[in-house]
Amino acid sequence: MDEDVRKSRWRLILGDDSGASGFGLSAENSRRALLLDYLYRRELGPRRNIRAKNKKGGSEASELTVPEWINGVHELFPKRTIERLEKDAIDRYQIEEIVTRPEILNRATPNLTLLKAVLRTKHLMNQEVLHAAKRIVEEVVRELMEKLAREIQTPFLGALNRKRRSALKIAKNFDAAQTIRRNLKHWDPESQKLIVQNPIFFTRIRRHAEKWRLIIVVDQSGSMLENVIHAAVSASIFHKLNQLKSNLVAFDTQVVDLSESVSDPVETLLNVQLGGGTDIANALEYASKLVDDPNRTIVVLITDFFEGGPVEHLFAMAKGLVEQGTHVLGLAALDGQAEPHFDREIAQRLANLGVHIGAMTPGELAQWVAEKIR
Repeated sequence: MDEDVRKSRWRLILGDDSGASGFGLSAENSRRALLLDYLYRRELGPRRNIRAKNKKGGSEASELTVPEWINGVHELFPKRTIERLEKDAIDRYQIEEIVTRPEILNRATPNLTLLKAVLRTKHLMNQEVLHAAKRIVEEVVRELMEKLAREIQTPFLGALNRKRRSALKIAKNFDAAQTIRRNLKHWDPESQKLIVQNPIFFTRIRRHAEKWRLIIVVDQSGSMLENVIHAAVSASIFHKLNQLKSNLVAFDTQVVDLSESVSDPVETLLNVQLGGGTDIANALEYASKLVDDPNRTIVVLITDFFEGGPVEHLFAMAKGLVEQGTHVLGLAALDGQAEPHFDREIAQRLANLGVHIGAMTPGELAQWVAEKIR
């Protein structure tokens, strides 16, 4: 361990009042320091034996909410440390509103931050609290479904055929120009209004094709949680499309096939077990067993590419899928921003083997899939 790492760790352990405050921390360690300070500054008070000297109020850490603190801890600390921090938060400092008090959850406004905190702490909840937490999951998932459904479905709908008319009266197919022309004879000079008796609609060209299989394989380690949420919602929307047969698989060092609940993203998310290591090769090996027609199969691997197992096994599995004709897409991010943090060296080596590598929003993923199956 080099000297800077040693000093950083002591600085995190001892806090702002260690006398080492002049030692600079990296941006990531500064975030860790804020999270630790949010919890352990409770030791600095009139009912404790330790008091801060010249402690000033209004620190940035005090502005954190409990859900933000939970999310930060799960993103920046290893599993054993997370368990200790959660234990201290609940047992020592009674920061228990999310995991023990249903009335707090019932009053809370559902949002993505709160959803992530619920999913990260659901293993600590009793049945009454879990029931209240499920409302949060359902509400946020419903909002995401409404937001993403059109984005994902549009590339598969087919192009407008402006030469043919349709008897189906669908607003997005409304032909305003032809409707006005055809109904000019119903113009009422007295009221100065055009009375539309026969609205005109375009038809659409339906793309006929045999069903493709879409296998979404998502890393369920703590840092990938937002990707897991978007993968579950996206898989559910893909599942409803006639052109696709969809599978959803989650993994850490173990693989869990969630395909049976793919139509219900709420159930999917409540079954996800976050944390643990990462064995990407094992997940790809499982996905390969779901491939029946390689040339009509797309495997979407969502991970940060930080492989915990032997990397050569990962490369062998990826190469095998590509060489048999399966379309493999590796996504370092699948969320609203598509801002990835990933192992670039492993991603590049996978790209050299023929794996498509990128970061996408769900809408961009849908566009990519639609182009492949045309």
